[in-house]
Amino acid sequence: MTRVLALPRYTHKGASSRLRTLQYIGELSRRGIDFRLESLLDDVYLDDLYAGRRTQWRRLARAYARRASLRRMIGTFDVVWLEKEAFPWLPGAAERLLLDGPPTVVDYDDAIFHRYDQHPSRWVRALLGRKIDSVMLNAAVVIAGNDYLAERARSAGARRIEIVPTAVDLRRYAVRGLSRADARFTVGWIGTPQTAHYLKEIAPALQKLRQSFDARYVFVGCPAGLDLGVQYEARAWSEATEASDLASFDCGLMPLRDGPFERGKCGYKLIQYMACGVPVIASPVGVNRQLVTAANGFLASTPDDWYAALQALRADEIAARRMGASGRELVEAKYSMQAIAPKLEAILRAP
Repeated sequence: MTRVLALPRYTHKGASSRLRTLQYIGELSRRGIDFRLESLLDDVYLDDLYAGRRTQWRRLARAYARRASLRRMIGTFDVVWLEKEAFPWLPGAAERLLLDGPPTVVDYDDAIFHRYDQHPSRWVRALLGRKIDSVMLNAAVVIAGNDYLAERARSAGARRIEIVPTAVDLRRYAVRGLSRADARFTVGWIGTPQTAHYLKEIAPALQKLRQSFDARYVFVGCPAGLDLGVQYEARAWSEATEASDLASFDCGLMPLRDGPFERGKCGYKLIQYMACGVPVIASPVGVNRQLVTAANGFLASTPDDWYAALQALRADEIAARRMGASGRELVEAKYSMQAIAPKLEAILRAP
């Protein structure tokens, strides 16, 4: 039996850890892999982050001390499965001290390296700008969520790179129904308070759409009071309700600006929309270009593009449902936990 020390950054409440690591634990355990799970940061940290509160330094110090204490037992495992880095904002030497043992499989679902190499402080850039490259170089396997992240791993000299997209558990996502309790065209978005600002990129299109007909805007995980020029329903995110929230959408949005960090995103919200049979509209940035085709939605660059796409989905419900069905088929084939678990198993058994 393969023994794996799994080191996600967050608990189940953190999207990256939930999707890249934690959702696979049950399935891979049934396949005979034995896990010990040690998250770095707890739910209180995430609550503070999303509320814009400063986390107490003592809490962070205890979290780092708990992770450092794993050094005593790390040699008892066959593989270390690490999310991003062991010690955020500490130099690479701290990573090497902890991970000097069994082979490390390190996973990236966003361009975290840009938090260091593009930081406004020259001291941070000097001390940490190449830190993630060092982690990639020393890992047995780098798992990248898309080509942009894989290219960074190649430039860092990573020995082995595997592209594994972010996926959904299809058992949690039902295709949206044909009838609506509310007949208004529902435009939806899901994310976190830290990413809701991307909605400002398409505010003119949302305003113009609202002037044309009575659209309803439902934004899950978005704080109330964001200045978009339209009224919207800000729903709190919950794992228990997110799938039903998504299934109420008539279209799902993923606006982005075209920057280095955004090019590293893995398009998870698009995959969620598609899993529910919802047609999508997205900025043509990074992996969005691969996920979105004429069969399942629209790529939109300008406010006029966004408005035209919204109008098209609202005007032709039959075409919109056809796009939604095509998106669901794509997720079933390539972006489901069920499809990806065997590849992840093979990586962890033979890094």
